[in-house]
Parts: sequence; structure tokens; C-alpha cells
Amino acid sequence: MIKVNIDLGDRSYPIYITTDYSSLAKSIALTKVNGKLALITDNNVDKAQGNECIEALESSGLKVYKYIIEAGEKSKNLDTIRDIYKFLIDNKFDRNSVLLALGGGVVGDITGFVAATFLRGVSFVQIPTSLLAQADSSVGGKVGVDFEGKKNIIGAFYQPKFVYLNVNTLKTLPAREMQAGMAEIVKHGVIRDSDYFDFIDYNVSKIFNFDEDVLQYLAKVNCTIKGAVVEQDETESGLRAILNFGHTIGHAIESVYEFKYLHGECVSLGMVAALNMACDMELIERNEVQRVVDTLKKIGLPVKLDQIDVDEVYERMFFDKKVKDNKITFVLAKAIGEVIQCVVEDEALIKKAISSLQY
Repeated sequence: MIKVNIDLGDRSYPIYITTDYSSLAKSIALTKVNGKLALITDNNVDKAQGNECIEALESSGLKVYKYIIEAGEKSKNLDTIRDIYKFLIDNKFDRNSVLLALGGGVVGDITGFVAATFLRGVSFVQIPTSLLAQADSSVGGKVGVDFEGKKNIIGAFYQPKFVYLNVNTLKTLPAREMQAGMAEIVKHGVIRDSDYFDFIDYNVSKIFNFDEDVLQYLAKVNCTIKGAVVEQDETESGLRAILNFGHTIGHAIESVYEFKYLHGECVSLGMVAALNMACDMELIERNEVQRVVDTLKKIGLPVKLDQIDVDEVYERMFFDKKVKDNKITFVLAKAIGEVIQCVVEDEALIKKAISSLQY
């Protein structure tokens, strides 16, 4: 088992990277919580992982209550939150309770938001089963839900007790989900570590053949990169915003097309648009942009769309919670491994970047 620590003072927690669920009960015991356990998952993950995870817990004498939501972004709303509150109340959960989020980013965000708000805060554990969640969303404490078509507009910063990352859960994912998760991994290389970017590009085939050593190394570096940023800026008031590389335009595309495309697919498109914008601003060389585009294509991620409503995507960007005073801050690359944040007010420049995604 590999352990990565996230140092946030009294909110610090470990990330355990392993290949099965055999140490999950022991990891819970180490937190010294002794309340009821609620496993929150979705119907797809439950079929693939639910029994194995619960059996590992129950074999250690733990009783687990299970709540299943419908898979997909459509469940990430206040109606789902209300239903989970009712489930917890009906089963007499109290402030000593622990919520276990078994699933991808949607399950993690929902469970974390419930944990942050139920009885003014109960403990929760992230058990990410998708590559996207293992690479990004399970680390850092950002939890929340969508509201009236606006992604993650209601939420909180609320840290888990620990993250338990079983890389072999990835074997149950559809190929498209694996590809989508790779977008956040590529993002980490672009924003912080050019050597890591090279490692990703070189090992694409091993990643998709589920090489355990490569997957555990990916998880370790992802968690280390994101953890280092979160440690310096837990509530996204400065440095942490670099983790939004590709997300500003990506989230707008995701919303405009009503989640037709997976989050990672939209991040891939958003990264390409941001790279093209940086190139137009003479921040980065075209050959560096092409290297990233080539890697995304090798992974199988989209770098262009058949149809894109440039004006609608542009307008939707202003609903983003990171917009201040009607001004958009972009994360732009100067080179692979180095990014900056800057406000871009040139509407034509932004629209050109969006339109660069059109075939």
C-alpha cells in the first residue's frame, strides 16, 4: 500500500493507494470513528463494486447501510440530497456517523455535500472508483451539486477523513470513462510537471492495459501534485485555481450541451481551447500545443467538435462561480509544466479559442 498525506493542519488526512478493499476496515478503524456507516453509491458502481466493498467491511464486523442513487450527472441535484437526508434520518444516523462515497466524481460530490451539511457536519470517506475521481475530484474537499443547469454552483469545502484508492476498480470502467479520466491526469502534467506529462504519453498503452504498477504510480503523482496545491490554497483563493486549467471553457461546453459529453471530454476540449488562446497571445509555442493535442488524441479524447455554438458557450462561461466582476480568469500555459492565471477581457480572442474547437 502507498500512502500520501495531505497536510491541512487539523483537517489533514491520508490517501491510501492499493489494489483491493482488504485494508478498508482497518483504515476506518484508524480514524477512531465508531458510528454507523452509510455506503452511498450509484446503480452502476453497485453492480460492479458494491458487494466486494461491503463484504470487506462486514468481514471485519462492521454493519453497513447502503443507499443507491441513479448513475450520472442528472442525479447531482438538491432532490437527491433531500432523499439521502431522509434515508439517514429514517435510519437514525447521528453526528458520529460516517458516510462512505463509493463511486466516481458525482457520488463523491454528493456524499461530501451531504456529510458537510447533515447535522452540521459528519465524517465521510472517499472511495473513488473512476479514473477521473482517483485523479482529481476525490482529493481536495470540493463538494457540491448542480442547480438549474449551473455546474457545482452550490457546494462547500469539506475534507474527507481519508481517501481509499483501489486502482483495480478501473478494470470495471467502460473505455470511454477511462479515457475521460485521463484528461485530469494530462492536466496535472501540463500545469506542474513536464516529466510526468512525458511519462503519461509514453505509458498510454500500459495504462489502458491496467498495469498495476503504472496505475499506482499515476495515482501517487496525481495525489501528490493536487495535494501540494491544495495544501497551499485549500479554498481556491489563489494558487489552487491552476487546477481549473481547461475547466473554464470545458464547464461551459458541459452545461450548454446538457452533459451529453463526459466531464473529462469537456476538460480535454477546454484545455485545447486554452492552449490555442495562449498560443494566440504568444505565451506558448505552437509545437508545445501540438504535443498536448497529440497526447489527448492518442488517449482517445476529443480535441474538436462537429458543431459548437460559440456564442452560447461564451455566454455560459459567465455563470461560472469563478467569474468575478463579470471578468473571466483563465489558466493559460507558458510551457508544458508551467501555467499562469490572467484575466482575459478580449471577447474576440475568447470566441476565437472556442471556435478553434470546430472541425
